[in-house]
Amino acid sequence: MASPYIELTVGDRVVKVTNPDKVYFPEIGGTKRDLVEYYVSVGEGALRALYDRPTYLKRHPDGVETEGIYQKRMPAKHPEWLQTVTVRFPSGRTADALRVTEVAAIAYCANLGTIDFHPWPVRSSDVDHPDELRIDIDPQPGTGFEEARRVAFAVNEILGELGMTGFPKTSGSRGIHVSLRIEPRWDFTQVRHAAIAFAREVESRVPDLATTAWWKEERGERVFIDYNQNARDRTVAAAYSVRAKPHAPVSTPLTWEELADADPRDFDIRTVPARFAKLGDVHAAIDDRAFSIETLLEWFERDDRGDMPYPPNYPKMPGEPKRVQPSKARDDSR
Repeated sequence: MASPYIELTVGDRVVKVTNPDKVYFPEIGGTKRDLVEYYVSVGEGALRALYDRPTYLKRHPDGVETEGIYQKRMPAKHPEWLQTVTVRFPSGRTADALRVTEVAAIAYCANLGTIDFHPWPVRSSDVDHPDELRIDIDPQPGTGFEEARRVAFAVNEILGELGMTGFPKTSGSRGIHVSLRIEPRWDFTQVRHAAIAFAREVESRVPDLATTAWWKEERGERVFIDYNQNARDRTVAAAYSVRAKPHAPVSTPLTWEELADADPRDFDIRTVPARFAKLGDVHAAIDDRAFSIETLLEWFERDDRGDMPYPPNYPKMPGEPKRVQPSKARDDSR
């Protein structure tokens, strides 16, 4: 027996939504149809965040309470109008990832059970030179959104001193992401070094609040600034991406004025469409200017601490310090 379905007109495409009444978000009774229609309703903003970028899919075809599928390769069987782009992993292997060029592509992937969209910080015309620097403000145990907010305002202060404009959004959980467009002149290693330099500056300004410590045992009750989100093949949830939680929270773009008293619990697939209809995309200006990271690279070169560890699944990188937990290193030295 054929699965029930509906058809939605999305731009010039007709997107089929199968099993539209399947419940994806049990806490609010949100269905697959609700998910697809959400992405269409905020399509202009979601497309701006994903446009022309290699994008990974986090799929939960049976709802968010089931195990997700983190899909880097676009399935071989897909509509001919849906585009892909080849990306290279740190291992040297390659994959054809989704290349988002229209809202219908987002809707099509949502019908596959895609909850989160995770774009690379590059455009398909040059996948080796990022055009976005990402500042991931990640609360650790004992901290929460309030501490992340205070760190974010320290971030904004430093950006202002550098003459840069950052765009904040909720992560969809307890954290905050700040993105800024950069000139695509530097490779992933250099952009990551710039992110390390920036994170260290934040840490020096608010040392009781923020940390760059890669090892969890050294972070304490501070907010971690995850510089490694700027490494090749690392991604964060896009602006307007739904997150795979029972109440369907959304990683929501904010203005700096709104961030002052924002509550991330206010932003989900039920509330964000009305917000978008009223305000439009509050990050509409994000592509207006791209910034140089030369000053940040100078900060990195002047810092005698050098590089910091990469994630454990990466090959040993040039200049990287020993990748071992400090406590284990101390134990080995005895």
